[in-house]
Amino acid sequence: MKPVVLDASVAVKWFRTEPGTAEARQLLEAHADGDLVIVVPSLFVYEFIGVASRYLSAAETKELWRRFLGWRIHVREVGDSLMRDALDIQERYGCALYDAVAPALAAELEAPLYSADRRAHGSWPGAVFVGR
Repeated sequence: MKPVVLDASVAVKWFRTEPGTAEARQLLEAHADGDLVIVVPSLFVYEFIGVASRYLSAAETKELWRRFLGWRIHVREVGDSLMRDALDIQERYGCALYDAVAPALAAELEAPLYSADRRAHGSWPGAVFVGR
């Protein structure tokens, strides 16, 4: 199975109804069915749960965290190599460092990057945009 890398902007659609919600949920279902493997950088976890906590109650956010763990999404720690690649991408594309981490992981894995943030990832070659 080929991995896919998600930016947290896609995962927000798992708990909010907005353009691209159906497509984002289909990615999660395909992962659950074993049709693809979702891999995310560890930064994703903080962004995803951080945004959720702004929209959901504390109890709902804790439940979402429990569900996230059950989805068995592969979380890659941001180590030396990934950070160096992210810094290179930041410099090359002029984006914020946190927006460069998911593309760096996608490049490392030779995997497509799924994002809902065209401003952050519009210059990334082969990015797949969800919604909008």
